[in-house]
Amino acid sequence: METNRRSAIMLTGSALITALAGCGPANAPTQPVRVVQANAKPTTSKAPRPIGDGSTAHTGPQPHQPTLPDLAAGSAPPQFVVFSWDGGGETDAHLLTRFRTVAKEIGASMTIFLSGIYLLREADAKRYHAPRHDPGDTDIPFLSDGSVKRTIEGVGAAWLEGHEIGTHFNGHFCGPGGVGDWTSKEWRDEIDQAVWMVKHWRTTTGWTSIPSLPFDYDKELIGSRTPCLLGSDALLPTAQKLGWRYDSSTSTRQVWPTRFEGTTMWNLGLSQIPFPGHKFEVLAMDYNYMANQSGPQPGKDASKYPGWKTEALGALLAGHQRAHTGNRAPLVIGNHFEQWNGGIYMDAIEEAMRTLAKAPDTYLVSFRQLVDWLDRQDPILLGQLTHLDVGQVPEGGWAGFGAE
Repeated sequence: METNRRSAIMLTGSALITALAGCGPANAPTQPVRVVQANAKPTTSKAPRPIGDGSTAHTGPQPHQPTLPDLAAGSAPPQFVVFSWDGGGETDAHLLTRFRTVAKEIGASMTIFLSGIYLLREADAKRYHAPRHDPGDTDIPFLSDGSVKRTIEGVGAAWLEGHEIGTHFNGHFCGPGGVGDWTSKEWRDEIDQAVWMVKHWRTTTGWTSIPSLPFDYDKELIGSRTPCLLGSDALLPTAQKLGWRYDSSTSTRQVWPTRFEGTTMWNLGLSQIPFPGHKFEVLAMDYNYMANQSGPQPGKDASKYPGWKTEALGALLAGHQRAHTGNRAPLVIGNHFEQWNGGIYMDAIEEAMRTLAKAPDTYLVSFRQLVDWLDRQDPILLGQLTHLDVGQVPEGGWAGFGAE
C-alpha cells in the first residue's frame, strides 16, 4: 500500500553522509494542565566511584525520575510520548544543549541513542573496526575533538538530568555489507565496540579535566535503534542475551506495544502518524518528513520552509491527538541533532514538546521509564489495551475499561 511505502522511508548511508555534512549529527491543546515534575534533588550524595579507566563512574540511582500513574480499571491510561535522538553528538550547533534546556523547562525526559564513534577522536579512527569493513571506515563522519569533548560533557549532564542513554551503535552502515546483512555475532562485535568507546574515552583521548560519565554503561544500556531501522531481526537474539529490555528499530502503527516474539523485549518502534497535506502517513522522524518534502537531501528553496515546518509540526500534534482521543497508545518520535531545511524540524520538535507537555494526561518520558511502567502493569489490563486498534476506545468508553 502507498501508506506503508511512504511511512517506511529509511535513511541510507550515503544520504546520511551528505545530509550530515556541516550539521550536528489536530489542533494544539489549549487547556493548561500540570506538567510532570521530576524529583527535585539527586537520590544520592555519594562521591563518584570510577569504573575502569574512569571514563564512567558509579554515582548511585539516576536522579530526576518522574512519578507515573498506573493503569486503573474505569480510567483512561496515561498518554506517553517518547522523544528520542539518534547519534547524540554535540556539535557547534549545540542542539543537545538546546533540547536538554527545553526538557528541563517543561519537565520532560528523553532518550539519547548515542553513537559510539562520537566519543572517539578521528585521530583514533582505526580503533573502530566495523564488521565487513576496513578499520576506521564509517558512513557518518567523526566529530571534531571539540565536539567529542562537548558530547562527553553533554551526555553526562543529560543523564544527571534524568535522560536515558541508549545506543545507535557506531558506523551507521546501511548499504551492501551493512547492518541489514550482519549476523547476530557481528552485531555483538558492533555492540562491544560501542560500549568500549563509551567506557574508554579517557584512555583514547588522554583527557583528565572532564568529569566521568556518571553511570555504569553496562547497566544503563537497555535498548537501541539500528541505523536506517535495518537488521533488527539478527540483532534481537544478541540483545536478548545481553539483557536488553526493548528495541526501537521498527515502524509501528499507533497501537499499544507488545514484546518481540520469543523474547522478553518490548517492540517500541517509531509511530506511523497522519501527515497533514498528504494522502499517506509518515514515520515520526525528522528525516522522513524531509524525504517526503524536499527529497533525501535538504531543499534549496527556503520559501518552502515555513510550509514544511507546519506539516512536520502538524504530523506530531495529529499523532498525539489521534492517540489521546483514541486508544492512548504511546507516541514514539525519533530525531537527529540536525539543521536540515533551515532547522525547521528542530523548531517543530521544540514547539511540539512545549505543546504536548501541557496536554491533559500526557507524560513525556524516556524509553527506560516507559518499559519500567509497562513491566509493572497488571497484565490483564495491559492485554486489553493491546486489542484496541488505532484511534479506538473500549466499547462503552473508558468507564468500562477493565470490567470483567
